[in-house]
Amino acid sequence: MALSPKSTSITTSPNSCTLFFIFTLTVIFLYTLYNHHSPSSAPPSISGDNPPFISTFLNSASNYTISNYLRHLTLRPHLAGTPQSSAAADYVRHNFQSFNLETHVTEYSVLLSYPVKSSLTAHFSNKTAELLPLTEPQLGFDFSDVVKPYHAYSPSGSVYGKAVYVSHGKEDDYRALEAAGVDVKGCIAVVKRGGGMSRNAAVVMAAEKGVAAVVMFTENKDKVRSFKSGGGVERGNVLDGVGDPRTPGWASAGADGFEVLGLEYDEVLKRFPGVPSLPISAETAEMILGSLEGARVPHFGSDGDLVEKFDRVGPGPTFLNFTYQGENKVATIQNVFAVIKGSEEPDRFVVLGNHRDAWTYGAVDPNSGTAALIDIGRRYSLMMRMGWIPQRTIVLCSWDAEEFGMIGSTEWVEQNLVNLGSKAVAYINVDCAVQGPGFFAAATPQLDDILVEVTKKVADPEFADSTLFEKWKTTSDFPMIQRLSDVFSDFSPFLHHAGVPSIDLYYGKDFPVYHTAFDSYEWMVKYGDPFFHRHVAVAGVWGLLALHLADDPILPFNYVSYAAQLQNHTQSLHKLLEGDVSLHPITSAIQELTVVAKQVEDETKKMREDETKGHVSILKRRILNDRLMFAERGFLDSDGIQGRQWFKHLVYGPAIESKLGFFPGVADALYQSPGAEHAKKQAVIQHEIWRVARAIQRATSALRGGLT
Repeated sequence: MALSPKSTSITTSPNSCTLFFIFTLTVIFLYTLYNHHSPSSAPPSISGDNPPFISTFLNSASNYTISNYLRHLTLRPHLAGTPQSSAAADYVRHNFQSFNLETHVTEYSVLLSYPVKSSLTAHFSNKTAELLPLTEPQLGFDFSDVVKPYHAYSPSGSVYGKAVYVSHGKEDDYRALEAAGVDVKGCIAVVKRGGGMSRNAAVVMAAEKGVAAVVMFTENKDKVRSFKSGGGVERGNVLDGVGDPRTPGWASAGADGFEVLGLEYDEVLKRFPGVPSLPISAETAEMILGSLEGARVPHFGSDGDLVEKFDRVGPGPTFLNFTYQGENKVATIQNVFAVIKGSEEPDRFVVLGNHRDAWTYGAVDPNSGTAALIDIGRRYSLMMRMGWIPQRTIVLCSWDAEEFGMIGSTEWVEQNLVNLGSKAVAYINVDCAVQGPGFFAAATPQLDDILVEVTKKVADPEFADSTLFEKWKTTSDFPMIQRLSDVFSDFSPFLHHAGVPSIDLYYGKDFPVYHTAFDSYEWMVKYGDPFFHRHVAVAGVWGLLALHLADDPILPFNYVSYAAQLQNHTQSLHKLLEGDVSLHPITSAIQELTVVAKQVEDETKKMREDETKGHVSILKRRILNDRLMFAERGFLDSDGIQGRQWFKHLVYGPAIESKLGFFPGVADALYQSPGAEHAKKQAVIQHEIWRVARAIQRATSALRGGLT
């Protein structure tokens, strides 16, 4: 979220010989492990009734092959827009071509952001001044080729001011500070990542409160100062929204050129925060927080915060001297595609995507997913040599510049919006395939059933003689399948802008080297997935989902499940509303959707029965599939979410406050403008409820088919 076949070594410190020896032993061990599991390193398919090609797909898995892909991808850092990133694109393209897959590259000219220089000096109350570290400790590695920690798209600036701790930087945090008599104006805020706040939201909020600059850290919960987590600095972007900021709503490519808005345009300017920011390590944050005096804010320690250890929030007496200079540059990014054309419905697309660019080496984020994607291509190629051709077209996508705001996928979706809107069956995303233990999935609800069924066919990587589903259902927090409201990976343009049913998959809830220089192949081998069996499991689920969506005669969509989920959302919303706001528009629309969804379920069941007897025409099946496919588009609204019009989905989309996780327009109306006149606020909430109801009605109409 890495590398060229031309790269053959890792530049290291004087300990390179030792590291190379360890690395060699690791590769030999994995090779031995691979051979031990002949004919496949992955456990065999547990289900004995799989069609031949599905069994071939499952049984041709190889942890050694995936580990080899990952090793090559992570030989060098590959930040988007750099020569190393182009080399990574070449590596993916070369592999797709070696599988005899139809391969092409689409380029875009976009605005990216890079650091020039930065520094942070603390002036403590004892009159001493100390230059604080902004980079990771070497720990035996040479990080000279890794980009220094920074926030992409941060404005440049130099600030001298008192340090103040603002926790996550939420509105509630600033209210608590104000109640404690803390004035943050002109200060440099120390912000802890998390709490439902994106980097952009935290910096924008700080600017609104009069903060002059922000330093941001991610807390190391285990407090282990080791290669596993200690000293890492989390890079990231602070841009609001997704895609190239100069081309909001259209692609940054075209045979005859394309329109580019200047940075002075309000539509572009509002996407950049108003004050500069820098990431720092948790260790550097502790040095600052430990020197603060002033007020105490008790609730800051409610989530295991550092304030439990350092219970003063300032301001001061420590002053910080902050400097950041960055530059925004137009760069070329490359999306790489492999296409397997469908035999019966070549104009229906099942899209699998993973981004390739990384802040550093990117072993977890994102190239654990890239390695799995390449291996899916390899296995599909093997099936094709055995005579398999999908009924619908499968597209394997390797995105660029995701770390700068889902730019590669967004530009492609904007460029292909009409065709995707009318022809895309589903999008299946994997970003970080493996972060650690535990399987996680999020999806639009009509895909819940097929997701569950596929996990019943894939062996659990941790437990012998068990399916992934059996352990998932017993270890996962309820609900097992999450929803896709947040904007954190490349599913966003597909679902939130184009209305394409989507799934996101990954192993491991989080990982301590996120966006740091320690996100390396060595970390993966030592901590993340030593035997690469989790990689095999994710690739198995990912590839099988695509096979079902491409080959099942009738699409495996269940809108009864969707209606039930909407009903659950409405019940949760009811608990938050006051009596003079009515949910009747939504509940009535859901009732209608439920009736139609059950009718379609019965129709689908009968058609599947007739299919086995050869009594269903291709046209009749196609008409039903189109209704199933287009229903998700009904949840889109041309006006989008108020204030964020690019996001069109009114059921799942980003809210300013992510407390609900659904109905983003209603959530914004509920949690914004706390001081607004009651009647006016209630009227806004009611309007947003009606908008959701109309969206559900549109989805119902598409599912029913025909005209009123």
